[in-house]
Amino acid sequence: MVSLTDLFWGFLGPWLFMATSLKHLPLTILSLLRARDLATLLSPSGFQTAWFASFWREVGPSVFEGSSQRAIPLLEGRVSGGEIRPESSSPNPHPALSGTVLEIGAGTGMWAEKLAGFPGVAKVYGVEPNLESAAKLRQLVKEKGLEGKYVVVPTGIEDRKGMAEAGLELGSVDCIVSVLCLCSIPEPDRNIKRLYGYLKPGGRWYAYEHVKIGMEYPWGIRMYQGEYFWALRLL
Repeated sequence: MVSLTDLFWGFLGPWLFMATSLKHLPLTILSLLRARDLATLLSPSGFQTAWFASFWREVGPSVFEGSSQRAIPLLEGRVSGGEIRPESSSPNPHPALSGTVLEIGAGTGMWAEKLAGFPGVAKVYGVEPNLESAAKLRQLVKEKGLEGKYVVVPTGIEDRKGMAEAGLELGSVDCIVSVLCLCSIPEPDRNIKRLYGYLKPGGRWYAYEHVKIGMEYPWGIRMYQGEYFWALRLL
């Protein structure tokens, strides 16, 4: 049974999230003007990248902290039927993250060190189309000594050529990880199916998203997921 408090914040939360994004609109414009970066300011795609990067610098750490409580047990194989099993329970209901991993929406690297440090993980490919975030991700990989184990892929998942150039071919990864990011990919129905093609036979997808997988989104959540507000393509 959903409490009234959970219901209240479930509907209010998306609007607060969007309000935070809007706050970064004038901040991004001011920052670009101060840097005399008119090329980025006048480019829809460039401005989108700069605005999102500014927004994510504020909200990213809190999103990571909030999602870690549930996403880490999922990666450890301790989640079954939506319930987290105690660490003391054995065996785990599902295999833990291992092998070659494809991280979707890697951002600035909030999950990079955690994923690369999982026992049994040989290599992680972090896909991040936002070029500013991808640059910061590369810097973090270098600072944390993850070079060789964590590979930054600065392209979108729909760019099959770019994925291949990074060494990602169909049927080449053991696991896919997506944490609160599938709402932002273009043509989700098509591209989510395409992503499955990168898994080896028997591969696993660890998905932690804003809403229950397969659930019909209420209108407020659809706004949050980007089907209306973000369709302005200014972000």
